[in-house]
Amino acid sequence: MNATLEKYQHEVHLNLNVRGLPLSPTLAINELSRELLKQGKDVYKLGLGQSPFPVPEPVVQALRDNAGQKDYLSVNGLEELRQSIALYLHHKHQLHYQWENILVGPGSKELMFLLQLVYYGDLVIPIPSWVSYAPQAHIIGRPVRWVQTSQESGWLLTPDDLEELCRKDPTKPRILILNYPNNPTGRSYPDEMLKELAATARKYHVILLSDEIYGELNFSASHKSIARYYPEGTIISGGLSKWCGAGGWRLGLFAFPKELEWLQQGMAAVASETFTSTSAPIQHAAITAFQGGQWLETYLAQSRRILHALSEYICRNLQEAGVKVTPAEGGFYLFPDFTPFTDLLASRNITTSEDLCNRILEETGVAILPGSAFGMTPRDLQARLAFVDFDGERALRALENQSMSKPLSDEFLQTYCTRITIAIEKLTAWLK
Repeated sequence: MNATLEKYQHEVHLNLNVRGLPLSPTLAINELSRELLKQGKDVYKLGLGQSPFPVPEPVVQALRDNAGQKDYLSVNGLEELRQSIALYLHHKHQLHYQWENILVGPGSKELMFLLQLVYYGDLVIPIPSWVSYAPQAHIIGRPVRWVQTSQESGWLLTPDDLEELCRKDPTKPRILILNYPNNPTGRSYPDEMLKELAATARKYHVILLSDEIYGELNFSASHKSIARYYPEGTIISGGLSKWCGAGGWRLGLFAFPKELEWLQQGMAAVASETFTSTSAPIQHAAITAFQGGQWLETYLAQSRRILHALSEYICRNLQEAGVKVTPAEGGFYLFPDFTPFTDLLASRNITTSEDLCNRILEETGVAILPGSAFGMTPRDLQARLAFVDFDGERALRALENQSMSKPLSDEFLQTYCTRITIAIEKLTAWLK
């Protein structure tokens, strides 16, 4: 396999801010994997973070029932959907957002872009972070302030980190992105740390964009929003892609406090001149997802159960092979650190995380993403591993008559998540 990720990161020559900007690494690795599969190569797709689980059948049926919906809807979104989102946030997470302050868009990614376009301050991003936060700021021309985290702190932004940044220019307008469970690390913030971060953000009037798209995939179902402790300054970002398996449906949401209604209005004005409104059939179907029911609770509990078992299986096998891995607490990512192999890799002319991922793909067929795509320096030998290359519908069916309290065995994972377990075997064998 001589094809490399760079081949699929084409430059777009439009204006200064997008000149030389490559294709998003997560989408580039997906295109590369597809191309290699077309060539007859066996590729284990641990690059793109797409939910392996099906959209729940009641939500799919709601889409069928509303396929004929053809009218343009409100720029902010269908009123009944916004009401169901507000109730979902209230009942599920004890958050009190008014339905009028919910904005629905064609994916949370688009809404994040509009927020940066409308707001005039710096964007503060912890490292490592999701691949598209910083490129969006670059396209718009907004300054980015990076804050490096460490493996010792669980790859989490600490209150001291935020204090140190803000103290240098206390009146500077800022948006801080907090994403948890985190992409790429799978880590989440303990309650006490959320309280301290909220206090620091309030002290310096920092606007928080709390990206909680993976919140329902917290393995212990104990996700808490920082909006509980800083409601007046927190915008919650969510959608259907990760916990409802509906990435391709492209439905995202922002929940604004009343104090930031002016930002919502600005974003809605721009939305009215760009995407107009989100797909009508999908908005109608999404009402069923946010209203939920026992069928959704079962679906989420079993999804978490499978992902948690996979996370532990991968951690255990990589650690036994000598890789440093911080256990995940939610979502479907791990952020393994290959620095214990620095000398061995260097002897094979592998000195950057991009070299590492290209060679792993070429020699094992396992596609993972380099840490440099998530803000790490190229010579930091971390990579993101997305454990999603399995038939989630088949795995869920296998659990229909099993007790939820019973831990999933390695045999279950090897049977129903076969491509993941084989990929880890290939990766650990390659390291040896």
